[in-house]
Amino acid sequence: METFSPEERAALVPYFTNLDGPIFALVNLPEVVKGALFARYSRSAKSLRRLFLDEFVERSHAGAAARTVGTARAEQLYERVFSEYGDDSVAQLGGVHLACEGASNILTKVLEWGRLMAYLEQSTRYIPYTDRPGGRWKYHVPAELDGHPLRRRYVETLDRAFETYARWIEPMREHWTARLPEPAGDNAAAWRATIRAKALDSLRGLLPAATRSSVGIFGTGQGYEALLLRMRTHPLAEVRDYAGQMLVELRKVIPAFLTRVDRPERGGAWSRYIEAARRGTSDVAGRLLAGIEPEPRGEVTLTDFDPEGELKVVAAALYSSSRLPDDQLLAVARKLGAEERREVLEAYVGARANRRHKPGRAFERTAYRFDVLGDYGAFRDLQRHRLLTLEWQPLSTRHGWVVSEEIETAGALPDWRRVMDDAAGLYEALTAAGLPEVAPYAVAMAYRVRFYMEINAREAMHMIELRTTPQGHPAYRRICQAMHRLIAEQAGHRAIAASMSFADLSDAEEGRLASERSAERRRAGGWETA
Repeated sequence: METFSPEERAALVPYFTNLDGPIFALVNLPEVVKGALFARYSRSAKSLRRLFLDEFVERSHAGAAARTVGTARAEQLYERVFSEYGDDSVAQLGGVHLACEGASNILTKVLEWGRLMAYLEQSTRYIPYTDRPGGRWKYHVPAELDGHPLRRRYVETLDRAFETYARWIEPMREHWTARLPEPAGDNAAAWRATIRAKALDSLRGLLPAATRSSVGIFGTGQGYEALLLRMRTHPLAEVRDYAGQMLVELRKVIPAFLTRVDRPERGGAWSRYIEAARRGTSDVAGRLLAGIEPEPRGEVTLTDFDPEGELKVVAAALYSSSRLPDDQLLAVARKLGAEERREVLEAYVGARANRRHKPGRAFERTAYRFDVLGDYGAFRDLQRHRLLTLEWQPLSTRHGWVVSEEIETAGALPDWRRVMDDAAGLYEALTAAGLPEVAPYAVAMAYRVRFYMEINAREAMHMIELRTTPQGHPAYRRICQAMHRLIAEQAGHRAIAASMSFADLSDAEEGRLASERSAERRRAGGWETA
């Protein structure tokens, strides 16, 4: 290993987790310096620590002991490599954790569009939206309504929706307490958490899409640039305003990564292209689809799949253990009997101890395209899955709404129906007033939205097993259970469906309580492996 002088070691110690081994992490450095170091790494024979000493550490006038890390060199490198050479990959080398608060549930879906980012969103399932900061319920009033005659109706309608939601929380707790009484000798904390989650699950459909939330994002410079380019040309003022605020804050951390965003000839041209394509497609669709009404469909429809998909997964599973070319392996797989194909997939999947044990990339050899007409609350959860292709249609009240049997049993259905009718009336009024982009803010989360998911078998295993766990919301559990059934029965990929051994296909309402009990045991006695 390379050796360093005592002076060099003193300069390195604050920034590298070790100075002697071949594996080390970078700490306490600006993102631009970390990214530039790695960018130089690919074009230098020097070690990373030597590069740091030679090119990024500046000797101060106070002498050798007082060295500082300069960012000027790093920013110059980015300007050359990123802007002049167009090497976008270097923008993946620096990242930022960004907190985005007070965002409507329309904006959160825009923020969570990108695949190459990580998100955590404040949950309507665990947090009751009953507090009123500044005396106002937590929903967004769009700037487009400033001075508009419909603003007052908008505020009154959303106030009533929140008041109804808050008023029914305690009765719903009592309803679920009667339905799932506390077992004798059971963990009280687990039972209370279950009752609260059940009550909030039952009522979240009353909340409008304007409900404000918080989103935590971690992304690279490249991911943020792509996000901001889309946001800066969005039709909603909230999204455009947020883009401006995000750019200001991100430039405090990674300014060199975002130099192109607001340059008229770079990011400006890019944003104009995105906007023109969106408008052009909307115009063509409006002309070609005028007068065509949607045909009735179920909640989940499998619209496309490969009849030979399971055979292709078998061939792909054999690939890395053979010397045969891909097309020859497919020919072999076609000649195998059902038992032999099952044997291959069982070996490839292996003995899974829990849902985090997943097979390899052979399961990416086939895909499924699902058209879903589910409530907006469930869509919000499913939309955050990133290793798939997902697109949605504008949120409206025209596909109807859903309601759980608990709402009717508890006596809340008249109030529920009133909130839905109010939302539909406001939505239609905003649309008729020439504000179709603003109208979705008024839509309650119980209303259905149409979206598609195109997903390979490997990601389908992850999503279906995760989203059918007993503690999951009944709405998205039902959607993912239907996906599992369609993969097995309509696509005929029964061995692939069978490999999803941790898919929970039950409808037992006590599943949530069992999950909370397990969580309490882990907190009390350490992690369980299964």
